[in-house]
Amino acid sequence: MSGLTGLLKERQGLGYYGIAVGYAVVAYVAGFTGLFHAQLVVNVIATLLLAHAMVIAAYLIHECGHNLVFAHSRHNASLGRFMSWLCGAAYGTYEDMRYKHFRHHVDNDDVVWFDYDAFFEKYPVVTKVTRVLEWFYIPAHDLIMHAVMVFTSFVIPQRRNQRARNVTVILIRGGIFALLLVLAPKVAALYVAAYLLMMHVLRFMDSLQHDYPYNTTLFDYRKPPHKGDFEWEQVHTFSVPISLRFPKLNWLTLNFGYHNAHHADMNVPWYRLPQLHYEMTGNDPSRVIPFSSQLKLYHRNRVRRIYNPQPDDYPQGPDYLKTAQSGVGTIGGNAASFLTSF
Repeated sequence: MSGLTGLLKERQGLGYYGIAVGYAVVAYVAGFTGLFHAQLVVNVIATLLLAHAMVIAAYLIHECGHNLVFAHSRHNASLGRFMSWLCGAAYGTYEDMRYKHFRHHVDNDDVVWFDYDAFFEKYPVVTKVTRVLEWFYIPAHDLIMHAVMVFTSFVIPQRRNQRARNVTVILIRGGIFALLLVLAPKVAALYVAAYLLMMHVLRFMDSLQHDYPYNTTLFDYRKPPHKGDFEWEQVHTFSVPISLRFPKLNWLTLNFGYHNAHHADMNVPWYRLPQLHYEMTGNDPSRVIPFSSQLKLYHRNRVRRIYNPQPDDYPQGPDYLKTAQSGVGTIGGNAASFLTSF
């Protein structure tokens, strides 16, 4: 035990990360096993459990990307790669996910390669179908992003050198899913349901955390105008906790909602973010977007978020926060995720 503690970045991380990693693995196995059960109620519980296991796995990738679990980056990378297999993000590389996310922090920008607004403008039929599916709460926009992720080395020219690895992952994961479709179609359908639920949770948490648009500079670097501007970063970053009154509820997403605290110091592990948030805000509710407003905006704008270029009068900074807190307004992004490395 002492040897493992010595590998960790912080001694207290043994308990917190031990619980998170253990939960992700056990819940994944138990949830997946429960999909085979004959009783519907067990299937429903298992689907929810599997979905949440993938959510925690995804947020553990985020923790590993910031080198918050272990003292050495190679150990964080090993855990991050393993978690990427659990949450279906293994088609691309862990290093690519980490690089893109660090650009987000260092540049104070949403750095991407895939210009999905241009894509939707070019293919209006796809846009229409996507909007219809989104009306039915099917995360079609994210499915498009996932398709790009699955075939990343064939879609993104700069990733061509990853084709052998990409094809291997496709054959392994695709082969297992094909077997499920043939031998246990109910299990395959429930797995898809769990995966879609994970997509909803991840993009729900991401949708209101920043008010700035994306820029296609992932492979075409141009110095961003607000790089290093901490004050600007905090004004245009927003915290979306599940609850301030019952802080343990935020463990459901590894405290990812304390986003101002995370951007204030990205070297703070998930279990210390509530304390940093308190030091910054005194837990003043006027400094966060309440969960009820988050739900309203996610529901009301589920179709509008698809190809929604920002108008000149789009609220920013304090105005964005005020609008978001009201739960009314055409605000909120879509498909922004640290799992998509493009």
